[in-house]
Amino acid sequence: MNDVLALTCDLIARPSVTPEDAGCQQLIAARLSAAGFNCEHLRLGQVDNLWATHGSGAPVLVLLGHTDVVPTGPVEAWSSDPFKPEVRDGVLYGRGTADMKGSVAAFVVAAEQFVAAHPNHPGTLAVLLTSDEEGDAIDGVRHVAKLFVERGQGIDWCITGEPSSTAKLGDLLRVGRRGSLSAKLRIKGVQGHVAYPDKARNPIHLAAPALAELTARHWDDGYESFPSTSLQISNINAGTGANNVIPGELQVMFNLRYNPHWNADKLEAEIGALLDRHGLDYDLHWHRSGEPFYTPVGRLRSVAREVLAEFAGAAPEESTGGGTSDARFIAPLGAQCIEVGPVNASIHQVDENVRVADLEALPGLYRKLIEKLLD
Repeated sequence: MNDVLALTCDLIARPSVTPEDAGCQQLIAARLSAAGFNCEHLRLGQVDNLWATHGSGAPVLVLLGHTDVVPTGPVEAWSSDPFKPEVRDGVLYGRGTADMKGSVAAFVVAAEQFVAAHPNHPGTLAVLLTSDEEGDAIDGVRHVAKLFVERGQGIDWCITGEPSSTAKLGDLLRVGRRGSLSAKLRIKGVQGHVAYPDKARNPIHLAAPALAELTARHWDDGYESFPSTSLQISNINAGTGANNVIPGELQVMFNLRYNPHWNADKLEAEIGALLDRHGLDYDLHWHRSGEPFYTPVGRLRSVAREVLAEFAGAAPEESTGGGTSDARFIAPLGAQCIEVGPVNASIHQVDENVRVADLEALPGLYRKLIEKLLD
């Protein structure tokens, strides 16, 4: 079995549902240590993080990934056990194949090959892994980045192995991500009988004009390659279950995905002012997942464009779409960040999979990137 396929299967067989690592990082650290990397295990809260480095000084190139996976959902819905990797018709199936144990395995193989061929390479090659990317992302790379600031650890370039390709390996280069801001809103009213509305205050009726204004708002026209900022309500809940009771409160959850026209402070202030203008009695709790980041054309982006064109046979699309990634915590350290990984068609789905041919090509892609940046 090909080395990267074998390692990917070993990782998939470890049920590392977030924030569990299930021994993945110990396995990886053993291999990287044998290759000459200095490995530091950072156990923060309930989260395992691995910081492995080879070489010293600048430039510092980081390969960023995560060993945790999302839950499988109903196991009986899978064609095979999600934690027993299986190859069928040239496709590897299992939870984490694409997101992102395949990329992590490819990072390891590429790093081993690079340092074997270039033991005295300039600068620092580093691998940073966490077991808290798919979960709350509090004690993962977010926390590690704070430690790096305290230590004065600089990072010049960061390659994240998130599944970024759309139809063919290397056909898309992620050069930024939108920010993500979530809210839990509670509108207070007065419960009562529907036949006596004068003795109650219906929070649904009170909130409706504000929510209509919030959802109809045009936030901006986009920013460079970023799409327009959007707000989506994901949940509304009120009532006792009876049709003759006016509820005493309304709960609303919503999320904003925003481009660099905005930051979390400005959005929170803007929405708070809107709710105040409507005279609502409310509580509002925010969760800041991360600010937007963008890597302009420079050394990292130019090298990636060239390498991906070789692998895909055409220049990659350069995009800032998609959700969020842990690169949002590395970019504020001053690093240029890109995301390069396998096809993302099946991530988080039942029967998650990756083509074996793509997986076997991935270490070569990463190694080429490393060589052009550090050799």
